[in-house]
Amino acid sequence: MKNTDHVTLRQCVGCREMKNKKEMIRVIRTPEGETCIDPTGKKNGRGAYLCRSPECLAKAFKAHSLERSLKASLAPEIFEKLKEELETLG
Repeated sequence: MKNTDHVTLRQCVGCREMKNKKEMIRVIRTPEGETCIDPTGKKNGRGAYLCRSPECLAKAFKAHSLERSLKASLAPEIFEKLKEELETLG
């Protein structure tokens, strides 16, 4: 008998905690180089996962862990844009 209660876990780049993938937000760097939030989790691009808290985004930006995960340097304007998008997702 198979167990169908598989839970996919991802690590937050801010607080480094393992959480359910569905509880987190995926930030991607598209092949064109744009950085944005992927609410569906299905867009093409290199992804990193964050908790739904502004504190985790701030930690990830301060420690440059989001930049390392996305393999791209991020300008402060991108951080502000991500912060605004995160607030609208609630």
